[in-house]
Amino acid sequence: MTDFQSEAVAEVFSLYPKGVRQKLLAVRKMIFEVAKEAQVVGKLQETLKWGEPAYVTAESGSGSTIRINRKKNSDGQYVIYFNCHTTLVDKFRTLFPDAFTFEGNRAIVFREEQAVPKKELRHCIHMALTYHRRKTPAISHRKTMQVAAARYGKKRSDKPFKKTRATKS
Repeated sequence: MTDFQSEAVAEVFSLYPKGVRQKLLAVRKMIFEVAKEAQVVGKLQETLKWGEPAYVTAESGSGSTIRINRKKNSDGQYVIYFNCHTTLVDKFRTLFPDAFTFEGNRAIVFREEQAVPKKELRHCIHMALTYHRRKTPAISHRKTMQVAAARYGKKRSDKPFKKTRATKS
């Protein structure tokens, strides 16, 4: 899949070093595949935001924008950005603490030579593209943890806190 919706996006991809470009094209393809499989997402809009390729659920409004780019001031690294005003990256960190390198509450960072954990990344992309479909954060987090446990054999880590009473000494 190399047909771009915008000449401006194609231009940005053409400026990336070959190795990083290939990796970002693979991520781009994965974003479109996940959107198609999710059905509730609808057609994605591919555009530039802050000069970076961005994928927006404009048709359905189901999700949060995903941006991809070469990591600035770093050779051989690329980044997938998520909206920093969401809980997405925190959830990814909880679900997949050893699968990714995270940058704050906004990004997953990859090295060009690194093998990408595809199943886990597809799950993260799906969560971003359907972010607005989940009604309440507590329910969506619980559901997310259950789905991850079923798919990846992880234990749920969202056990409720035990209420304790303070005792007077």
